[in-house]
Amino acid sequence: MLEFIGVRPGIVALDLSAGGGYTTELIARAAGSKGRVYAQSMPRTARPPPAQSESGSMSVAPSMGSQTDPAMPPAALTARATQLQTGHIVPVVRTFEQPVPPEVADGGLDLVTLMFNYHDFGHMGVDRASMNRAIFGALKPGGIYVVADHAGRPGTGISESGTLHRVEADFVVREVEAAGFRLAERGAFLSNPNDPRDRNEPDPPTPKDEFVLKFVKP
Repeated sequence: MLEFIGVRPGIVALDLSAGGGYTTELIARAAGSKGRVYAQSMPRTARPPPAQSESGSMSVAPSMGSQTDPAMPPAALTARATQLQTGHIVPVVRTFEQPVPPEVADGGLDLVTLMFNYHDFGHMGVDRASMNRAIFGALKPGGIYVVADHAGRPGTGISESGTLHRVEADFVVREVEAAGFRLAERGAFLSNPNDPRDRNEPDPPTPKDEFVLKFVKP
């Protein structure tokens, strides 16, 4: 994944929906001591409505766990940022519609990543057009926006976000390109054509079909 993204030492990046910061730390380590990675989490003042799982039970995205102070980032992310020995992680709490800190909101970023959460924005009611426009404005010309997610079947769009936790790759391409981006590359290293994509988890168990899209700001 890091090779596909093309992380360089010294870059300034934003990891959207960072959760506990797993991807954030990998990018920060690769960016090195002169780099900086903002790790965005949404404010916890209003939880999204629970989504129906495939079995009909109620579920919530893992990154939406309980938090004592709604203005604080997840504790796991804060601990990871504190303990990081190489690189710099800056936790930020902002809405998905305006996820970029003001100091880098006008062409201050080299890279934005969104790992396996774009689909959640469907059942959460996030204004994805506003989010993608904000990301476009924050990236430098030539900046990279990488979106990875669980692949949905053709024609399903983002309609199965709260049940199968999937999104159609071409749907994501259309939405992101509408903000001004150009699709530069599709990563096939997480794809699995044997996954029928009609369940949350394949049955019998097999790796989930997943896509990775790399967009460029012209």
